[in-house]
Amino acid sequence: MARDKKLIIGNWKMNLGVHESSLYVHKLEKLVKVHRSVEVVLAPTMLALQTLSVQVQYRQFKLAAQNFYWRDHGAFTGEVSASQLRGIVQYGLVGHSERRHVFHESDKDTRAKVQAAIRNQIRPVLCVGETASERAAGETQDIIHDQLIGGLANITSEELETIVIAYEPVWAIGTGNNATPADVVSAVRSIRSQLKHLYGARAAGEVQVLYGGSVTEQSAADYLAIDEVDGLLIGGASLDANAFANIVEKAHASVKRNKEND
Repeated sequence: MARDKKLIIGNWKMNLGVHESSLYVHKLEKLVKVHRSVEVVLAPTMLALQTLSVQVQYRQFKLAAQNFYWRDHGAFTGEVSASQLRGIVQYGLVGHSERRHVFHESDKDTRAKVQAAIRNQIRPVLCVGETASERAAGETQDIIHDQLIGGLANITSEELETIVIAYEPVWAIGTGNNATPADVVSAVRSIRSQLKHLYGARAAGEVQVLYGGSVTEQSAADYLAIDEVDGLLIGGASLDANAFANIVEKAHASVKRNKEND
């Protein structure tokens, strides 16, 4: 996907049941305008994915899984595989800070999920980011390096172009302690530098890199104005239909502004 197209992902987390999700999407359908310059992705609860896959118009919305297991099938009670999600979702979140820190998923788990998504034609959205203590210790670049290495092991440069990287500083998620544009620029440049070292300039230049971490309707434009940022991974604000629709409009406006300035 070209980097001149913004990617906006709404992560609903563990909110909204199947019926509520359907009603909410119906509301979003009326509010979110379709723009060729913006790809809008919804990540509802796993239960709602099948229903919404029939309901949504894919020109307007794509779907993402918040999680999945890395094995394609087998005796894994309670799990849902990327293979089972194939054809229902176009994206899958991997390595989100809540998976890493609440459910203690390792880099090995993350790496296996990235590979599972790719072999099932699902675009993995690999989340990386440091905690408050790691940031205070000046370890941001080291953490990003380790999480990229851990999540992308055995991935080819051709496969890298299908992967999305989301910088999500753990210290900014749900805390109201927002990252400044300077923080984001530094982290995203570090991500691209690491990718360039691993895969070369061309492959690194094609990867979409998003920012996520307490993004609000008010702060979205500042992050979207950053040249290095190709979109946003949005949590709480994605559950407010008007706010989410306005963020999509701001993404469209940022692309339009960039083209006018070229």
